[in-house]
Amino acid sequence: MWRLYQYPLCPFSRKVRFACAVKGIALELVAEFPWERRDGLAALNPAAQTPVLQNGVLTLADSTAICEFFEESSEAMPLLGAGLEERAETRRLIAWFDQKFYAEVTAPLLSERMYKRIVARQPPDAGAVRGAARAAEGHLDYVDYLLDRRRWLAGPAFGLADIAAAAQISVADYLGGIEWDGHDAARTWYSALKSRPTFRPLLGERMEGLPPPAHYDKLDF
Repeated sequence: MWRLYQYPLCPFSRKVRFACAVKGIALELVAEFPWERRDGLAALNPAAQTPVLQNGVLTLADSTAICEFFEESSEAMPLLGAGLEERAETRRLIAWFDQKFYAEVTAPLLSERMYKRIVARQPPDAGAVRGAARAAEGHLDYVDYLLDRRRWLAGPAFGLADIAAAAQISVADYLGGIEWDGHDAARTWYSALKSRPTFRPLLGERMEGLPPPAHYDKLDF
């Protein structure tokens, strides 16, 4: 069985877990906290980051590499899209959420509202939190824009773009960084994802010492 080294609020681990669940790939979860700088993690992934996936002698790192590995090796539930144009758009949006959304929203929230609280024991920087919330508002505007023109983010079918977006947004929402009012299209899309049996287990997990907002795992939010 595949062993996934991850922690509950790692958005990239969530991306891998959601994609694998959709494809029916079973994972054994191993708790790994990168800030502990464990030598064993660096031995598995020189970047010393999660997620890392291991099965016997095979070790995979980086969420995009892992997802594309299973896209190429498993015929179950293709997630990149039906044609060249849709696959290119899927990859563009994966990069948007993995890089831009993460840098502007998820990473600052993780630093200020998770790391400082449970690791550094320091108060958050209110300015950084406000900046992340403003950035999240802009990203939700873009999600609304896409969904006004498509059924799913990258086109007519659910796929990896939706998975990557949901992974980032769910962590930001856990940390209280998402304001859903005024984003009906994004809210409807995210509610549909929250109802999926392949995604709900992620919403049931908690980071010790850091509870989410009351609305976090509710379908009516």
